[in-house]
Amino acid sequence: MENAELIKARRSEAWREELRKKYTGKERASFQRVEMPSLDGAYRARNHEEVSLGLTEEQARGEARRCLDCVNPTCMQGCPVSIHIPTFVKNIERGDFLEAARVIRETSSLPGVCGRVCPQEKQCESTCIYTQKMNKPAVAIGFLERFAADREREVLSKSTGKSDNDHSAKPKGKKVAVVGSGPAGLSCAGDLAKYGYDVTVFEALHELGGVLRYGIPEFRLPNDIVDFEIDRMKEAGVKFETNTIIGKTMSYEDLKDEGFEAVFVGSGAGLPRFMHIPGENLVGVMSSNEYLTRVNLMQAGNPAADTPVSKGKRVAVIGGGNTAMDSVRTALRLGAERAIIVYRRSEAEMPARLEEVHHAKDEGVEFMTLHNPVEYLDNGKGRVRAMRVQRMELGEPDASGRRSPVPVPGAIEEIEVDEVIVSVGVSPNPLIPRNFSGLNVTKRDTIVVNPDNNETDLPDVFAGGDIVRGGATVILAMGDGRKAAAGIHAYLSAR
Repeated sequence: MENAELIKARRSEAWREELRKKYTGKERASFQRVEMPSLDGAYRARNHEEVSLGLTEEQARGEARRCLDCVNPTCMQGCPVSIHIPTFVKNIERGDFLEAARVIRETSSLPGVCGRVCPQEKQCESTCIYTQKMNKPAVAIGFLERFAADREREVLSKSTGKSDNDHSAKPKGKKVAVVGSGPAGLSCAGDLAKYGYDVTVFEALHELGGVLRYGIPEFRLPNDIVDFEIDRMKEAGVKFETNTIIGKTMSYEDLKDEGFEAVFVGSGAGLPRFMHIPGENLVGVMSSNEYLTRVNLMQAGNPAADTPVSKGKRVAVIGGGNTAMDSVRTALRLGAERAIIVYRRSEAEMPARLEEVHHAKDEGVEFMTLHNPVEYLDNGKGRVRAMRVQRMELGEPDASGRRSPVPVPGAIEEIEVDEVIVSVGVSPNPLIPRNFSGLNVTKRDTIVVNPDNNETDLPDVFAGGDIVRGGATVILAMGDGRKAAAGIHAYLSAR
């Protein structure tokens, strides 16, 4: 769907020369990377306001000037959805913010989301020439993506609120079902609409957005950002049906009977994992999935909510990923007096984004690294009162390349807690793998797909995201959705 001639024109020698005259490479390389403004840690730790404030126009244009507009833009190699990064960045530098947003949307259906939650430091920014060749901080691509998306949203909200969706192809008269409204499903649906297909997204829950809605707190990803992106898809013709569980309320055969000629499965990984240690069944011990879903989707932070959640004063979160950071920071906002991250490796091995770790510390979260819980203790009434933790040390690297934690003999201590949130991983929902006859499924209940087009062993069923990967980032799930959409288009075009 990328217009090669348009890109060639944008990156013409005349345009590049204009930029060279304005800022030489040497001058641009001397600029310092912009810092994202944020709310004060003590203030934000007791409310749900968005932490990061976004860049000003001056900051955004200044950061965009740092881009060297490389002949071979290595940053694009790190982007799972192939955003033409130099083009959108240079449009920000010129002050054409809506054009920057339009360039992003050529390949990304969720720029306002990705600009906030994607780990750019491990993807596009990690392959920036500053990082690779010059030992300098990368261009803040994520900050700039958020800026362009936010400016677009501001402009549209002040006008008709309608967006330009004339990029869609002529309707093909063929129906495609998308299972799940998370990042994989939304990305697939957005691209399918551009191809001209009649797309319906089926969501099991009562709100749209999948993990974007129930798994990421509003202080990191406000709901109105998710709503805006979904509304754009509705304008493009994508239909949504909530409270529909494919594999239960509707079968694969039902979808075929309703005329859907292809199906994309992006049902995610919503089953929590536990450590299987004594005391995990005590009241006050729960998974991060349950905790965040109750708070984010079911208003559990409101005392009058129908689905309340316990609000511990001494809260321990087990794990070191982004979900663990979201959980522990949520606990603070619900009134915890002490909130602790308990992680069995060192801080250097934590998979969470450095930004999230920094924000957590700034808000008062304690970090108990190189410790692992071995038992939760009962208060005599079936509720957790304390946990026993084993001190660890790092041994040899494991299969992931990280050094394996090993217990320090006899080094066990007891810590008082009245709530424990377990965030040690998730597993795919087995409902579709077990109810779509003919799928090739692994022992972990993930669906096996062709890596070239995400097609399953059922020729009209494609899949992507956590149901295939078992757990991944938003942007990797989106990349799967795009690849599957192209695969579906090829499949249906050949029929």
